[in-house]
Amino acid sequence: MVVGNETVATTERLGSERYTRPSRLRTHLLGNRFQTGLVRLLMIYALLILAAFLFLLPFYWMLNTALKPSNQVFTLPPTWIPKPVMWSNFITAFTMQYETDPPVYTYAINTMIVSVNGVVSTIFSSALVAYAFARLEFPGKNVIFLGILSTLMIPFAVVMVPQFIIWQRLGWLDTLWPLMIPHWFGSAWNIFLLRQFFMTIPIEYDEAAYLDGASRWHIFIRIILPLSKPALAAVAVFAFVFFWNDFLGPLIILSTPKNFTLTLFLANFNVAFRGTPWHLYMAAALIIILPCLVLFFFSQNAFLKGITVTDIKG
Repeated sequence: MVVGNETVATTERLGSERYTRPSRLRTHLLGNRFQTGLVRLLMIYALLILAAFLFLLPFYWMLNTALKPSNQVFTLPPTWIPKPVMWSNFITAFTMQYETDPPVYTYAINTMIVSVNGVVSTIFSSALVAYAFARLEFPGKNVIFLGILSTLMIPFAVVMVPQFIIWQRLGWLDTLWPLMIPHWFGSAWNIFLLRQFFMTIPIEYDEAAYLDGASRWHIFIRIILPLSKPALAAVAVFAFVFFWNDFLGPLIILSTPKNFTLTLFLANFNVAFRGTPWHLYMAAALIIILPCLVLFFFSQNAFLKGITVTDIKG
């Protein structure tokens, strides 16, 4: 009987293995609700590679055009690899201009001043206002916060003329002040973003600091801001990209070439060359967007973490 029972048990075990192996193989390939299958992973990676290719194609075409001679820009079929490679286009794009125009580094300095001021002012002012809405209690807080958010629905075209009249009466036209001063009064979107992040920080940290004799200012500087580095990095990247690429604001305010930013330099590119040399235009545009790409490359981890955490916990 014992031998018979062992034979039956062995037969059952072999039978179960026979049906388990195909099932495990099927799960490994197709997956289930708890595990992603190999076929699904391959499909996901294939779609991601295709999406990455589609997003990188315009940048490759910009670089390709920037390295071409002028006679290869509009050839059909298109030239995917320039022959010869014209690295001198990058130098020519920033050196050939009218003699009365200032050097290109003047535009770069103006753009850097506006961008750095914009990043610092946006972070400082928006963080202060966001801290007030996240931690302080005062009458009408929710109504005021909704009022600030409602300003996001006002297009710039509505306030463009009133702002121009204000800058004219202040005597600030054709200066960088209108591009710098207003941003020390906060930004509705960044206030919302930072408020949502500040609300995820446990209030017990503030209470413990109160017991140690810390003031509101010390709590804000030494506790809230250090714990909010991912959100602050996201705001900094957003602000820098906006101010670096801003075109409409400088176009309305500035009129003298010595006060121009890089976006206005690109806008007047066809005037300086009496036509648009697209290979030089692409070379100039590629160098101008390079700081934004470098900034995002080195801050992408903190930037993505700030966006993700704010979106999930907000």
